[in-house]
Amino acid sequence: MIDEDGQQLGVLSRQEALNLAAEQGLDLVEISPNADPPVAKIVDWGKFNYQRTKQLQKTKRSAKNLEVKQMRFGLKIGDHDLMVKLGKVTNFLEAGHKVKLTVFYRGREMAHKDLGFKLAERVIEILGEKIVVDQPPQLAGKQLSFVIRSNPHAKAKDA
Repeated sequence: MIDEDGQQLGVLSRQEALNLAAEQGLDLVEISPNADPPVAKIVDWGKFNYQRTKQLQKTKRSAKNLEVKQMRFGLKIGDHDLMVKLGKVTNFLEAGHKVKLTVFYRGREMAHKDLGFKLAERVIEILGEKIVVDQPPQLAGKQLSFVIRSNPHAKAKDA
């Protein structure tokens, strides 16, 4: 049994604890039901519940929601278009997201699968040490996909 100030009152019967809480005009809340003996605390339930809700909101707000962003490239993408898309990929990486890069093949381009792998290698080479390849390039159907994330060690070198 714990009172509202956090002082231990020792082991009390259920009725004694309820009477003590009623005398102080507060509520009896079971804090740790699995303990032996169970731990109960005398608190103002409204205040206790409000603080608990605020704490849950604070932890939810501070937890960063990471997503996997996706960027698609055609096999015949031009140099400037590639650099624009890689600029956006860099922004995603700086925000802490993982990025799934997809090279898609159209029609007869499937006969030149090696060109997609060369484009993937080129992208990895351009981004350089800023990234880590989480999933190497894999061909699935008409798409060549790979996943990258920012390299935490590269940030330490820049700073």
